[in-house]
Amino acid sequence: MMPSLDIAATGMQAQTTNVDTISNNIANMTTTGYKRRRAEFQDLIYQDVRRVGTMSSDTGDLVPAGAQIGLGVRTAGIYRINEQGTLEQTSNALDMAIQGPGYFQVTLPSGEYAYTRDGTFSLSEDGTIVTADGYPLSPNITLPNNAENITVDQSGQVQYTISGQTQAQVAGQIQLGIFQNENGLAAMGQNLFTQTTSSGDAILGTPQAQGYGLIQQGFIEESSVNVVTEITDLITAQRAYEMNSKVITASDEMLQTLTNLK
Repeated sequence: MMPSLDIAATGMQAQTTNVDTISNNIANMTTTGYKRRRAEFQDLIYQDVRRVGTMSSDTGDLVPAGAQIGLGVRTAGIYRINEQGTLEQTSNALDMAIQGPGYFQVTLPSGEYAYTRDGTFSLSEDGTIVTADGYPLSPNITLPNNAENITVDQSGQVQYTISGQTQAQVAGQIQLGIFQNENGLAAMGQNLFTQTTSSGDAILGTPQAQGYGLIQQGFIEESSVNVVTEITDLITAQRAYEMNSKVITASDEMLQTLTNLK
């Protein structure tokens, strides 16, 4: 069995992962708050044909380079590129975009917390600010049914007025969560993430404080996917896959030649 068959197979598998990652990016090119992913790869262990540093003669001469044959490639990780997406104006009072670091904290039906960059909020039947799936913003912020002129300042304070009154009322304060390792967050779909031991616990704070982004009312954060970049990466991954398949074809033909020797 020729090692090149296994080596090329790992290359094809790696490029399959690469294409899967790129296709997910393209599929989410219009998903609010989506951060593009990038697959990272590592070479596998090496087989020593001639170990570097060994003696090549009785006089103590050392092999300067040696001979190592790599055994392929593996996926090391798929990382989120946490760059700021473009802000799109919607003029919807309950649409909010985070400009800078931080995540909105929401409460799941299980009582656990999840985190999101998707600031597309609306009101529930009782006036609570919720996500598109009905998960309430945490801490809860509830508006009366006669609330008018809802405003959210850059520091996350939610205010409203009531018909016939000019004095604004404070409904609540939005908090943002930041993490020591954002890439350690576990994606659960629905534009939500949960914290893990790798991400560390959420560090909650007020928007616009040091280390936290600010809130832009009436905006949403667009996906950070660049279609031109993704298509270029897709073509590169496709070519790499094809080249690995050619290695398998060439190795198979070499084996057939060896088998036919008499």
